[in-house]
Amino acid sequence: MNAMIAAAAAEASSGWLVKLSSLVDTIDSYVWGRPLILTVLVTGVLVTSFLRMEHLFHLKRAFHYMVRTEKGEEATGEVSAFGALCTALSATIGTGSIVGVATAIGMGGPGALFWMMVAAFFGMGTKYAEGLLAVKYRDVDKEGKVLGGPFYYIEKGLGRKWKPLAVMFAIFGTLAALFGIGTITQIHGITSAVQLFFDSGFDPNDMSTGLHLFGSTYSVSTVVAGAVVTLATAMVLIGGLQRIATVSTFIVPFMAVTYLVMCIFIILGNLSQILWAMQTIVRSAFNPAAATGGAVGSIFVAMQMGIARSIFATEAGLGSAPIAAAAARTKEPARQGLVCMMGTFFTIIICLMTGITIVLAETWRPELGLEGANITIEAFSRGLSFLPNSSYTAKLFIMVSLGFFAFTTILGWDYYAERCLEYLVGKKKGVIMTYRFLYILVVAVGPYLTVSVVWGLADVFNGLMAFPNLIALILLSPVVWTTTKEFLAKCREREKWIEYD
Repeated sequence: MNAMIAAAAAEASSGWLVKLSSLVDTIDSYVWGRPLILTVLVTGVLVTSFLRMEHLFHLKRAFHYMVRTEKGEEATGEVSAFGALCTALSATIGTGSIVGVATAIGMGGPGALFWMMVAAFFGMGTKYAEGLLAVKYRDVDKEGKVLGGPFYYIEKGLGRKWKPLAVMFAIFGTLAALFGIGTITQIHGITSAVQLFFDSGFDPNDMSTGLHLFGSTYSVSTVVAGAVVTLATAMVLIGGLQRIATVSTFIVPFMAVTYLVMCIFIILGNLSQILWAMQTIVRSAFNPAAATGGAVGSIFVAMQMGIARSIFATEAGLGSAPIAAAAARTKEPARQGLVCMMGTFFTIIICLMTGITIVLAETWRPELGLEGANITIEAFSRGLSFLPNSSYTAKLFIMVSLGFFAFTTILGWDYYAERCLEYLVGKKKGVIMTYRFLYILVVAVGPYLTVSVVWGLADVFNGLMAFPNLIALILLSPVVWTTTKEFLAKCREREKWIEYD
Protein backbone atom coordinates (compact mmCIF):
# COMPACT_ATOMS: atom_id res chain seq x y z
CA MET A 1 0.00 0.00 0.00
CA ASN A 2 2.79 2.44 0.91
CA ALA A 3 4.53 1.65 -2.38
CA MET A 4 1.32 2.40 -4.31
CA ILE A 5 0.86 5.70 -2.50
CA ALA A 6 4.47 6.66 -3.15
CA ALA A 7 4.15 5.73 -6.82
CA ALA A 8 0.99 7.82 -7.17
CA ALA A 9 2.67 10.76 -5.48
CA ALA A 10 5.67 10.40 -7.78
CA GLU A 11 3.41 10.37 -10.86
CA ALA A 12 1.55 13.48 -9.69
CA SER A 13 4.83 15.25 -8.95
CA SER A 14 6.19 14.25 -12.37
CA GLY A 15 3.13 15.69 -14.10
CA TRP A 16 3.48 18.95 -12.22
CA LEU A 17 7.16 19.22 -13.12
CA VAL A 18 6.43 18.53 -16.79
CA LYS A 19 3.88 21.38 -16.85
CA LEU A 20 6.30 23.71 -15.06
CA SER A 21 9.08 22.78 -17.47
CA SER A 22 6.83 23.47 -20.46
CA LEU A 23 5.82 26.87 -19.06
CA VAL A 24 9.43 27.85 -18.35
CA ASP A 25 10.50 26.76 -21.85
CA THR A 26 7.76 28.90 -23.41
CA ILE A 27 8.79 31.99 -21.44
CA ASP A 28 12.46 31.26 -22.16
CA SER A 29 11.80 31.16 -25.90
CA TYR A 30 10.31 34.67 -25.76
CA VAL A 31 12.96 36.17 -23.46
CA TRP A 32 15.86 34.60 -25.35
CA GLY A 33 14.49 35.32 -28.80
CA ARG A 34 16.17 37.27 -31.58
CA PRO A 35 15.73 40.71 -29.92
CA LEU A 36 17.88 39.91 -26.88
CA ILE A 37 20.48 37.96 -28.85
CA LEU A 38 20.87 40.86 -31.27
CA THR A 39 20.96 43.36 -28.40
CA VAL A 40 23.78 41.46 -26.68
CA LEU A 41 25.86 41.30 -29.86
CA VAL A 42 25.11 44.87 -30.92
CA THR A 43 26.04 46.19 -27.47
CA GLY A 44 29.36 44.34 -27.50
CA VAL A 45 30.16 45.46 -31.04
CA LEU A 46 29.11 49.06 -30.34
CA VAL A 47 31.14 49.37 -27.15
CA THR A 48 34.16 47.72 -28.77
CA SER A 49 33.84 50.10 -31.73
CA PHE A 50 33.59 53.16 -29.47
CA LEU A 51 36.72 52.00 -27.65
CA ARG A 52 38.48 51.31 -30.97
CA MET A 53 39.61 48.08 -29.27
CA GLU A 54 41.91 50.10 -26.98
CA HIS A 55 41.01 47.82 -24.06
CA LEU A 56 42.38 44.81 -25.94
CA PHE A 57 45.72 46.54 -26.51
CA HIS A 58 46.28 46.82 -22.77
CA LEU A 59 46.02 43.24 -21.55
CA LYS A 60 49.51 43.49 -20.05
CA ARG A 61 48.48 46.62 -18.16
CA ALA A 62 45.30 44.87 -17.02
CA PHE A 63 47.35 41.96 -15.60
CA HIS A 64 49.49 44.48 -13.74
CA TYR A 65 46.51 46.33 -12.27
CA MET A 66 44.93 43.03 -11.30
CA VAL A 67 47.62 42.20 -8.74
CA ARG A 68 48.74 45.67 -7.69
CA THR A 69 46.78 47.57 -5.05
CA GLU A 70 46.21 51.20 -5.95
CA LYS A 71 47.70 53.72 -3.53
CA GLY A 72 46.60 57.14 -2.44
CA GLU A 73 43.91 58.63 -0.21
CA GLU A 74 41.56 58.99 -3.16
CA ALA A 75 41.60 55.23 -3.78
CA THR A 76 38.40 54.47 -1.87
CA GLY A 77 36.73 51.08 -1.70
CA GLU A 78 36.14 48.03 0.49
CA VAL A 79 38.36 45.37 -1.12
CA SER A 80 41.45 45.23 -3.34
CA ALA A 81 41.14 45.16 -7.12
CA PHE A 82 42.14 41.49 -7.04
CA GLY A 83 39.59 40.78 -4.31
CA ALA A 84 36.86 42.46 -6.36
CA LEU A 85 37.93 40.48 -9.44
CA CYS A 86 37.92 37.19 -7.53
CA THR A 87 34.50 38.00 -6.09
CA ALA A 88 33.25 38.57 -9.65
CA LEU A 89 35.04 35.44 -10.89
CA SER A 90 33.60 33.44 -8.02
CA ALA A 91 30.17 34.20 -9.49
CA THR A 92 31.38 33.60 -13.06
CA ILE A 93 33.74 30.60 -13.23
CA GLY A 94 31.56 27.74 -12.17
CA THR A 95 28.67 25.76 -13.48
CA GLY A 96 28.48 27.92 -16.60
CA SER A 97 32.08 27.06 -17.52
CA ILE A 98 31.58 23.32 -17.09
CA VAL A 99 27.90 22.41 -17.32
CA GLY A 100 26.84 25.51 -19.30
CA VAL A 101 29.31 24.82 -22.10
CA ALA A 102 28.23 21.17 -22.21
CA THR A 103 24.55 22.17 -22.32
CA ALA A 104 25.18 24.66 -25.16
CA ILE A 105 27.06 22.11 -27.28
CA GLY A 106 24.60 19.34 -26.44
CA MET A 107 21.62 21.40 -27.63
CA GLY A 108 23.21 23.52 -30.37
CA GLY A 109 26.05 21.30 -31.56
CA PRO A 110 29.78 22.21 -31.68
CA GLY A 111 28.87 25.45 -33.48
CA ALA A 112 27.43 26.78 -30.23
CA LEU A 113 31.00 26.96 -28.89
CA PHE A 114 31.94 29.23 -31.80
CA TRP A 115 29.12 31.62 -31.02
CA MET A 116 30.03 31.48 -27.33
CA MET A 117 33.52 32.69 -28.22
CA VAL A 118 32.22 35.43 -30.55
CA ALA A 119 29.89 36.74 -27.87
CA ALA A 120 32.63 36.47 -25.24
CA PHE A 121 35.15 38.36 -27.40
CA PHE A 122 32.85 41.34 -27.73
CA GLY A 123 31.85 40.71 -24.13
CA MET A 124 35.33 41.80 -23.05
CA GLY A 125 34.48 45.30 -24.24
CA THR A 126 31.10 45.09 -22.54
CA LYS A 127 32.69 43.98 -19.25
CA TYR A 128 35.29 46.76 -19.48
CA ALA A 129 32.53 49.33 -19.86
CA GLU A 130 30.59 47.83 -16.96
CA GLY A 131 33.58 48.00 -14.60
CA LEU A 132 34.43 51.55 -15.64
CA LEU A 133 30.90 52.84 -15.19
CA ALA A 134 30.48 51.03 -11.87
CA VAL A 135 33.40 52.93 -10.31
CA LYS A 136 32.60 56.21 -12.03
CA TYR A 137 29.03 56.38 -10.71
CA ARG A 138 29.29 54.42 -7.44
CA ASP A 139 28.08 55.74 -4.13
CA VAL A 140 30.37 55.80 -1.07
CA ASP A 141 28.79 56.61 2.31
CA LYS A 142 30.43 58.26 5.33
CA GLU A 143 31.46 54.88 6.71
CA GLY A 144 33.32 54.05 3.51
CA LYS A 145 30.80 51.41 2.41
CA VAL A 146 30.42 51.24 -1.33
CA LEU A 147 27.29 50.58 -3.34
CA GLY A 148 27.50 50.57 -7.09
CA GLY A 149 26.46 48.79 -10.23
CA PRO A 150 24.04 49.20 -13.12
CA PHE A 151 21.31 50.66 -10.92
CA TYR A 152 23.59 53.60 -10.05
CA TYR A 153 25.12 54.21 -13.47
CA ILE A 154 21.62 54.08 -14.93
CA GLU A 155 20.29 56.58 -12.40
CA LYS A 156 23.34 58.88 -12.20
CA GLY A 157 24.68 58.46 -15.72
CA LEU A 158 21.40 58.68 -17.61
CA GLY A 159 19.52 60.88 -15.15
CA ARG A 160 16.72 60.52 -12.61
CA LYS A 161 14.10 60.02 -15.29
CA TRP A 162 15.74 56.65 -16.01
CA LYS A 163 15.38 55.43 -12.43
CA PRO A 164 12.52 53.02 -13.29
CA LEU A 165 15.01 51.19 -15.51
CA ALA A 166 17.45 51.04 -12.59
CA VAL A 167 14.73 49.68 -10.31
CA MET A 168 13.82 47.11 -12.95
CA PHE A 169 17.42 45.90 -13.08
CA ALA A 170 17.64 45.63 -9.29
CA ILE A 171 14.40 43.62 -9.12
CA PHE A 172 15.45 41.21 -11.87
CA GLY A 173 18.93 40.94 -10.33
CA THR A 174 17.45 39.92 -7.00
CA LEU A 175 15.23 37.31 -8.68
CA ALA A 176 18.04 36.02 -10.93
CA ALA A 177 20.19 35.35 -7.89
CA LEU A 178 17.40 33.78 -5.89
CA PHE A 179 15.75 31.57 -8.51
CA GLY A 180 18.29 31.21 -11.30
CA ILE A 181 21.99 31.62 -11.76
CA GLY A 182 22.88 32.13 -8.10
CA THR A 183 21.27 29.20 -6.36
CA ILE A 184 19.40 26.47 -8.21
CA THR A 185 21.77 25.89 -11.13
CA GLN A 186 24.82 25.84 -8.88
CA ILE A 187 23.57 23.49 -6.16
CA HIS A 188 21.98 21.27 -8.82
CA GLY A 189 25.34 21.03 -10.60
CA ILE A 190 27.12 20.08 -7.37
CA THR A 191 24.65 17.42 -6.26
CA SER A 192 24.43 15.91 -9.76
CA ALA A 193 28.21 15.48 -9.86
CA VAL A 194 28.23 14.02 -6.35
CA GLN A 195 25.50 11.53 -7.26
CA LEU A 196 27.36 10.47 -10.40
CA PHE A 197 30.44 9.77 -8.32
CA PHE A 198 28.91 8.01 -5.32
CA ASP A 199 25.63 6.65 -6.75
CA SER A 200 26.12 6.38 -10.52
CA GLY A 201 23.73 3.44 -10.70
CA PHE A 202 20.94 5.10 -8.75
CA ASP A 203 17.49 4.63 -10.27
CA PRO A 204 14.94 7.29 -9.20
CA ASN A 205 12.12 4.97 -10.28
CA ASP A 206 13.20 2.31 -7.81
CA MET A 207 11.09 3.12 -4.76
CA SER A 208 13.03 0.65 -2.58
CA THR A 209 16.21 2.73 -2.60
CA GLY A 210 17.11 6.31 -1.77
CA LEU A 211 15.14 8.86 0.19
CA HIS A 212 11.57 9.92 -0.60
CA LEU A 213 11.19 13.71 -0.63
CA PHE A 214 8.70 16.06 -2.35
CA GLY A 215 6.96 13.10 -3.94
CA SER A 216 10.11 11.78 -5.63
CA THR A 217 13.07 9.55 -4.80
CA TYR A 218 16.59 10.93 -4.43
CA SER A 219 19.92 9.29 -3.70
CA VAL A 220 21.40 9.63 -0.23
CA SER A 221 24.47 11.36 -1.70
CA THR A 222 22.27 14.05 -3.29
CA VAL A 223 20.52 14.82 -0.03
CA VAL A 224 23.75 14.82 2.01
CA ALA A 225 25.65 16.97 -0.52
CA GLY A 226 22.79 19.46 -0.64
CA ALA A 227 22.74 19.72 3.14
CA VAL A 228 26.53 20.17 3.40
CA VAL A 229 26.66 22.90 0.75
CA THR A 230 23.71 24.68 2.34
CA LEU A 231 25.43 24.66 5.72
CA ALA A 232 28.73 25.90 4.28
CA THR A 233 26.88 28.65 2.39
CA ALA A 234 25.18 29.84 5.55
CA MET A 235 28.48 29.94 7.46
CA VAL A 236 30.23 32.10 4.84
CA LEU A 237 27.36 34.46 4.05
CA ILE A 238 27.12 35.55 7.66
CA GLY A 239 30.56 37.17 7.25
CA GLY A 240 29.46 39.41 4.37
CA LEU A 241 31.65 40.78 1.53
CA GLN A 242 34.99 40.51 3.33
CA ARG A 243 34.55 36.80 4.02
CA ILE A 244 33.23 36.13 0.51
CA ALA A 245 36.26 37.92 -0.99
CA THR A 246 38.66 36.02 1.30
CA VAL A 247 37.21 32.63 0.37
CA SER A 248 37.11 33.54 -3.33
CA THR A 249 40.73 34.76 -3.54
CA PHE A 250 41.84 31.39 -2.19
CA ILE A 251 39.56 28.96 -4.05
CA VAL A 252 39.10 30.60 -7.47
CA PRO A 253 42.75 30.95 -8.62
CA PHE A 254 43.72 27.49 -7.35
CA MET A 255 40.79 25.65 -8.93
CA ALA A 256 40.96 27.62 -12.20
CA VAL A 257 44.63 26.73 -12.73
CA THR A 258 44.03 23.08 -11.76
CA TYR A 259 41.10 22.76 -14.15
CA LEU A 260 43.00 24.37 -17.03
CA VAL A 261 45.99 22.08 -16.50
CA MET A 262 43.74 19.02 -16.70
CA CYS A 263 42.04 20.27 -19.89
CA ILE A 264 45.39 21.07 -21.53
CA PHE A 265 46.67 17.64 -20.51
CA ILE A 266 43.73 15.97 -22.31
CA ILE A 267 44.02 18.21 -25.39
CA LEU A 268 47.76 17.52 -25.71
CA GLY A 269 46.96 13.82 -25.71
CA ASN A 270 44.73 14.39 -28.77
CA LEU A 271 46.86 16.81 -30.79
CA SER A 272 46.27 14.91 -34.01
CA GLN A 273 42.52 15.63 -33.73
CA ILE A 274 42.74 19.35 -32.84
CA LEU A 275 42.51 20.58 -36.44
CA TRP A 276 39.47 18.35 -37.07
CA ALA A 277 37.80 19.62 -33.88
CA MET A 278 38.34 23.29 -34.80
CA GLN A 279 37.01 22.69 -38.32
CA THR A 280 33.95 20.96 -36.90
CA ILE A 281 33.28 23.85 -34.54
CA VAL A 282 33.50 26.48 -37.29
CA ARG A 283 31.53 24.50 -39.91
CA SER A 284 28.84 23.64 -37.39
CA ALA A 285 28.45 27.32 -36.51
CA PHE A 286 27.26 28.12 -40.05
CA ASN A 287 25.89 24.78 -41.26
CA PRO A 288 25.11 22.60 -38.24
CA ALA A 289 23.27 19.81 -40.08
CA ALA A 290 26.04 19.31 -42.65
CA ALA A 291 28.86 19.43 -40.09
CA THR A 292 27.19 17.06 -37.65
CA GLY A 293 25.38 14.71 -39.98
CA GLY A 294 21.99 16.20 -39.16
CA ALA A 295 22.43 15.57 -35.42
CA VAL A 296 21.46 19.16 -34.51
CA GLY A 297 19.21 21.85 -35.92
CA SER A 298 19.53 25.36 -37.31
CA ILE A 299 22.14 28.09 -37.10
CA PHE A 300 19.76 30.09 -34.93
CA VAL A 301 19.66 27.29 -32.35
CA ALA A 302 23.45 27.19 -32.28
CA MET A 303 23.61 30.98 -31.90
CA GLN A 304 20.87 31.03 -29.29
CA MET A 305 22.50 28.34 -27.16
CA GLY A 306 25.99 29.76 -27.61
CA ILE A 307 25.15 33.36 -26.78
CA ALA A 308 22.81 32.46 -23.90
CA ARG A 309 25.45 30.24 -22.29
CA SER A 310 28.14 32.83 -23.01
CA ILE A 311 26.25 35.39 -20.96
CA PHE A 312 25.67 32.77 -18.26
CA ALA A 313 29.37 31.85 -18.19
CA THR A 314 31.01 35.28 -18.62
CA GLU A 315 28.15 37.45 -17.31
CA ALA A 316 29.25 40.11 -19.82
CA GLY A 317 26.29 42.43 -20.31
CA LEU A 318 24.36 40.87 -17.49
CA GLY A 319 25.26 43.67 -15.08
CA SER A 320 26.35 41.50 -12.15
CA ALA A 321 30.14 41.91 -12.24
CA PRO A 322 30.07 45.74 -11.95
CA ILE A 323 28.41 45.35 -8.55
CA ALA A 324 31.59 43.68 -7.29
CA ALA A 325 33.84 46.01 -9.32
CA ALA A 326 32.31 49.04 -7.60
CA ALA A 327 33.72 47.84 -4.25
CA ALA A 328 37.35 47.89 -5.46
CA ARG A 329 39.84 50.29 -3.86
CA THR A 330 40.60 52.60 -6.78
CA LYS A 331 40.17 56.17 -7.92
CA GLU A 332 40.37 55.43 -11.63
CA PRO A 333 37.26 54.01 -13.30
CA ALA A 334 39.17 52.89 -16.41
CA ARG A 335 41.72 51.04 -14.30
CA GLN A 336 39.04 48.88 -12.72
CA GLY A 337 37.43 48.49 -16.12
CA LEU A 338 40.59 46.77 -17.34
CA VAL A 339 40.67 44.54 -14.25
CA CYS A 340 37.00 43.70 -14.66
CA MET A 341 37.63 42.77 -18.29
CA MET A 342 40.12 40.11 -17.18
CA GLY A 343 37.25 38.16 -15.64
CA THR A 344 35.82 37.58 -19.11
CA PHE A 345 39.29 36.83 -20.50
CA PHE A 346 39.87 34.05 -17.95
CA THR A 347 36.37 32.66 -18.39
CA ILE A 348 36.81 32.54 -22.18
CA ILE A 349 39.89 30.36 -21.76
CA ILE A 350 38.18 27.95 -19.37
CA CYS A 351 35.05 27.67 -21.55
CA LEU A 352 37.15 27.12 -24.67
CA MET A 353 39.18 24.37 -23.01
CA THR A 354 36.00 22.65 -21.80
CA GLY A 355 34.36 22.95 -25.22
CA ILE A 356 37.34 21.58 -27.17
CA THR A 357 37.57 18.65 -24.75
CA ILE A 358 33.87 17.84 -25.36
CA VAL A 359 34.12 18.17 -29.16
CA LEU A 360 37.24 15.97 -29.27
CA ALA A 361 35.44 13.25 -27.32
CA GLU A 362 32.16 13.73 -29.29
CA THR A 363 30.17 13.25 -26.09
CA TRP A 364 27.70 15.95 -27.17
CA ARG A 365 26.02 13.68 -29.73
CA PRO A 366 22.26 13.19 -29.02
CA GLU A 367 22.39 9.42 -29.54
CA LEU A 368 24.48 9.08 -26.38
CA GLY A 369 21.58 10.44 -24.32
CA LEU A 370 23.85 12.55 -22.10
CA GLU A 371 23.03 15.99 -20.69
CA GLY A 372 24.54 18.61 -18.42
CA ALA A 373 27.56 17.55 -16.36
CA ASN A 374 27.38 14.02 -17.80
CA ILE A 375 28.61 15.34 -21.17
CA THR A 376 31.71 16.88 -19.59
CA ILE A 377 32.36 13.90 -17.33
CA GLU A 378 32.22 11.46 -20.24
CA ALA A 379 34.51 13.74 -22.26
CA PHE A 380 37.10 13.75 -19.47
CA SER A 381 36.69 10.01 -19.05
CA ARG A 382 37.49 9.42 -22.73
CA GLY A 383 40.31 11.95 -22.65
CA LEU A 384 41.89 10.15 -19.70
CA SER A 385 41.29 6.68 -21.16
CA PHE A 386 44.99 5.82 -20.77
CA LEU A 387 44.54 5.81 -16.98
CA PRO A 388 43.60 2.52 -15.23
CA ASN A 389 40.24 3.86 -14.06
CA SER A 390 39.54 6.89 -16.24
CA SER A 391 35.80 7.01 -15.49
CA TYR A 392 36.44 7.17 -11.74
CA THR A 393 39.12 9.86 -12.16
CA ALA A 394 36.90 11.98 -14.44
CA LYS A 395 33.92 11.81 -12.09
CA LEU A 396 36.10 12.69 -9.10
CA PHE A 397 37.73 15.63 -10.85
CA ILE A 398 34.48 17.10 -12.18
CA MET A 399 32.82 16.60 -8.81
CA VAL A 400 35.58 18.50 -7.01
CA SER A 401 35.78 21.22 -9.67
CA LEU A 402 32.03 21.76 -9.79
CA GLY A 403 31.86 21.64 -6.01
CA PHE A 404 34.33 24.47 -5.49
CA PHE A 405 33.40 26.56 -8.54
CA ALA A 406 29.67 26.36 -7.96
CA PHE A 407 30.03 26.98 -4.24
CA THR A 408 31.90 30.26 -4.82
CA THR A 409 29.30 31.21 -7.43
CA ILE A 410 26.57 30.81 -4.82
CA LEU A 411 28.48 33.15 -2.52
CA GLY A 412 29.16 35.78 -5.17
CA TRP A 413 25.57 35.96 -6.33
CA ASP A 414 24.27 36.44 -2.82
CA TYR A 415 26.47 39.52 -2.62
CA TYR A 416 25.06 40.80 -5.91
CA ALA A 417 21.50 40.17 -4.81
CA GLU A 418 21.94 41.90 -1.47
CA ARG A 419 23.38 44.99 -3.16
CA CYS A 420 20.40 45.05 -5.54
CA LEU A 421 18.07 44.71 -2.60
CA GLU A 422 19.88 47.45 -0.69
CA TYR A 423 19.37 49.77 -3.64
CA LEU A 424 15.64 49.00 -3.58
CA VAL A 425 14.92 49.19 0.17
CA GLY A 426 17.93 50.95 1.68
CA LYS A 427 20.04 49.70 4.57
CA LYS A 428 17.30 47.76 6.30
CA LYS A 429 19.14 44.94 8.04
CA GLY A 430 15.95 43.04 8.76
CA VAL A 431 15.03 42.88 5.08
CA ILE A 432 18.59 41.95 4.07
CA MET A 433 18.79 39.17 6.67
CA THR A 434 15.38 37.83 5.66
CA TYR A 435 16.49 37.67 2.04
CA ARG A 436 19.75 35.98 3.08
CA PHE A 437 17.87 33.23 4.91
CA LEU A 438 15.49 32.85 1.95
CA TYR A 439 18.51 32.56 -0.35
CA ILE A 440 19.94 29.77 1.80
CA LEU A 441 16.54 28.05 1.78
CA VAL A 442 16.43 28.04 -2.03
CA VAL A 443 19.94 26.55 -2.08
CA ALA A 444 18.60 23.81 0.19
CA VAL A 445 15.72 22.85 -2.16
CA GLY A 446 17.64 23.39 -5.42
CA PRO A 447 18.78 19.77 -5.85
CA TYR A 448 15.18 18.59 -6.14
CA LEU A 449 14.25 20.43 -9.36
CA THR A 450 14.69 19.07 -12.90
CA VAL A 451 17.54 20.12 -15.21
CA SER A 452 15.26 21.72 -17.81
CA VAL A 453 13.44 23.80 -15.21
CA VAL A 454 16.72 24.79 -13.57
CA TRP A 455 18.39 26.09 -16.72
CA GLY A 456 15.16 27.53 -18.07
CA LEU A 457 14.65 29.66 -14.98
CA ALA A 458 18.28 30.80 -15.09
CA ASP A 459 17.96 31.87 -18.74
CA VAL A 460 14.69 33.75 -18.17
CA PHE A 461 15.94 35.82 -15.24
CA ASN A 462 19.33 36.41 -16.86
CA GLY A 463 17.64 37.76 -19.95
CA LEU A 464 15.28 40.02 -18.02
CA MET A 465 18.21 41.31 -15.97
CA ALA A 466 20.36 41.96 -19.03
CA PHE A 467 17.93 44.19 -20.93
CA PRO A 468 18.09 47.28 -18.64
CA ASN A 469 21.87 47.01 -18.36
CA LEU A 470 22.40 46.67 -22.10
CA ILE A 471 20.27 49.74 -22.78
CA ALA A 472 22.38 51.75 -20.32
CA LEU A 473 25.66 50.52 -21.80
CA ILE A 474 24.61 51.55 -25.30
CA LEU A 475 23.54 55.04 -24.18
CA LEU A 476 26.65 55.53 -22.02
CA SER A 477 29.18 54.27 -24.59
CA PRO A 478 30.40 57.83 -25.36
CA VAL A 479 31.09 58.35 -21.64
CA VAL A 480 33.11 55.14 -21.57
CA TRP A 481 35.27 56.29 -24.48
CA THR A 482 35.80 59.80 -23.07
CA THR A 483 36.82 58.43 -19.67
CA THR A 484 39.16 55.91 -21.31
CA LYS A 485 40.90 58.62 -23.38
CA GLU A 486 41.42 60.75 -20.28
CA PHE A 487 42.90 57.83 -18.38
CA LEU A 488 45.28 56.83 -21.17
CA ALA A 489 46.39 60.46 -21.54
CA LYS A 490 47.32 60.51 -17.84
CA CYS A 491 49.26 57.28 -18.28
CA ARG A 492 51.24 58.74 -21.16
CA GLU A 493 52.07 61.83 -19.16
CA ARG A 494 53.85 59.72 -16.54
CA GLU A 495 56.95 58.77 -18.49
CA LYS A 496 55.07 57.17 -21.36
CA TRP A 497 53.20 53.99 -20.38
CA ILE A 498 54.47 53.88 -16.81
CA GLU A 499 51.96 52.67 -14.22
CA TYR A 500 49.52 55.43 -13.31
CA ASP A 501 48.77 55.43 -9.60
